[in-house]
Amino acid sequence: MPGTDPVSKQRNLGGALGIAVLLFALVYRFFPDVLQGGPKDEVAGDVPQTTTMSPPWLVEHAAAETKPDEVPVVGTTLAEAITMGPPAPVTKEVAALLARARAAEEQGKLIDPPEASAIVLYREVLTKDPNNTQALGGLQRMGGAMRDWAIAALERGDEAAAQRFAAAFAELPHSDRELEQLRARLKTLREVMPLLTTAAELLKQGRLIGDGMGSALGVYRKVLAIDPGNRIADNGLAQIERGFLDRALNAAAQDDFTAADSILAEAAAIRPGSQAQQDARSRIEGIRRQRAEGVLAQARSALDSGNADLAEQLLGTAQKISPDLAGLDEFNQRLRNARLYANFAPGQVIVDRFLDISGSAPAVVVIPTGRFVMGSPADEEGHRDNEEPQRQVAISRGFALGQSEVTVAQFREFARAVRYRSEAEREGRGSMYEESTGRMIERRGMDWERDYKGTRAGERLPVLNVSWNDARVYVDWLTERTGKRYRLPTEAEYEYALRAGTQTAYWWGDGEPASVLANLTGDRDRSPGKRSWGRAFKDYDDGYWGPAPVKSFPANPFGLHDIDGNVSEWVEDCWHDNYMRAPRDSTAWVNPGCARRVIRGGSWGSAPEQVRSAWRLGVPASERSARVGFRVARDL
Repeated sequence: MPGTDPVSKQRNLGGALGIAVLLFALVYRFFPDVLQGGPKDEVAGDVPQTTTMSPPWLVEHAAAETKPDEVPVVGTTLAEAITMGPPAPVTKEVAALLARARAAEEQGKLIDPPEASAIVLYREVLTKDPNNTQALGGLQRMGGAMRDWAIAALERGDEAAAQRFAAAFAELPHSDRELEQLRARLKTLREVMPLLTTAAELLKQGRLIGDGMGSALGVYRKVLAIDPGNRIADNGLAQIERGFLDRALNAAAQDDFTAADSILAEAAAIRPGSQAQQDARSRIEGIRRQRAEGVLAQARSALDSGNADLAEQLLGTAQKISPDLAGLDEFNQRLRNARLYANFAPGQVIVDRFLDISGSAPAVVVIPTGRFVMGSPADEEGHRDNEEPQRQVAISRGFALGQSEVTVAQFREFARAVRYRSEAEREGRGSMYEESTGRMIERRGMDWERDYKGTRAGERLPVLNVSWNDARVYVDWLTERTGKRYRLPTEAEYEYALRAGTQTAYWWGDGEPASVLANLTGDRDRSPGKRSWGRAFKDYDDGYWGPAPVKSFPANPFGLHDIDGNVSEWVEDCWHDNYMRAPRDSTAWVNPGCARRVIRGGSWGSAPEQVRSAWRLGVPASERSARVGFRVARDL
């Protein structure tokens, strides 16, 4: 270019040459195939290139992170390329050697045969072409393979192979740290091999467990103390463990779950927390649960057939097999109910149909078993001497008690069926309330079909003017009609049911009722003629003067309506002046031929002290009153 001086030209030419050399070095370093003619080597003629498929040991470790002290792949740097200039072209002989080396590598012939192994062939390439990057990379891969082969041989306890591969690794590009680790592991292997041999012999002799070095277990543990990751020792322990687990499974299969648990406990000390133990426990638990479910099903069948003893025995077996089996608690409660309540449950309402005619018995409620103190203490307001001495009474067997008092309609069904004439009808007189005097009087024509005023009684009113004798005939009739044993409640059963778990003067507490709970005498009650009670509960008005239809008021905690109030009720027991020598269970206290029977529970006209749970009264069995009725009891 005109005007350009020679110095500038020379400087520009030098810069261009420098850039060209730099580009050539970069292409040679990173794209050698471009300079060597691509897929075919121009010098080598028709010698094919080896496949680029990586051998397994290369693929396995290709993603491994290079460690700081590992030897890098040998090759020229950019500065060396610039200094040395372009490499010499690959000869046909070198290309052929590379092809043979790659073929041997792909076939896994890394170290054998000695004269044609991949290692030998790559080294021969380097004798002819010291800077050949493919041969250098091949030896780098061979080093990694020898390291891996040595580790595998160590893990399977092949000392000779591990020694050979470690020696080969030492002669190839390697990490000094990895070589030291291999040699340390080789030393450990030499130390534990005699122990492993001893353990194997003890296994053959059946000397599996025991203390010290006299058992395979003890020797394997010694090996693991020296070489914590020794797979042979761990496999040996697994073999011992398998024997125990098989025995445990066999015991479980024979329903000997106690032995199975004991064997599992021994196995747990061999390889704590192993997956094999967890799997065995799971299988045994499945066998245990399946067997327990089968036994529980047998228990249900036994109970359904009425054999409570066999059901209880089978329940115990099922609990022993699998204490936490679902359904055990439920069946245990059902069995208890069967024992105590004939398969009913406390609080359950039972209505028995008649067997030979249409109709049904009065509804009864299952009363739970328990204990209570019968009678009243001397300091209770209204206490009477006939309510002592107090004693604890056991209600050890369940029974059912009428949900309400027997109604006029229910008694009529009985009377018509058997053409029964009550004692009031036979004598032609009964009891009624006289409004003009405010007193109970006897009058002709009064019987169970009349209400407290002497007019025709409503169907849902409690039946009145029935004697104890009349009530007994009625419950005997129910027994015949239903096939179940109906009776009058005992005095102990009545007080227990009335108290409903309380020990206070009344079932609702010790004082005035806080709300309207029953048909009681209240100072706000008024008769049709505007009469009021002389002694009554303060500020109480239940809306009735005389008996109310049954179930007009809430039930007590045991589900019984009108158990206190409405009408007083007959019970089974003979009258005794006190509780001296009285039974301590729920049986009736009866003397043959006794003429006086017990009435319990307050009525619509009773003073507050006569509504107390402990109150009792003795009257002739033939007595009739417009303030007395009854309710039934049923055995379960």
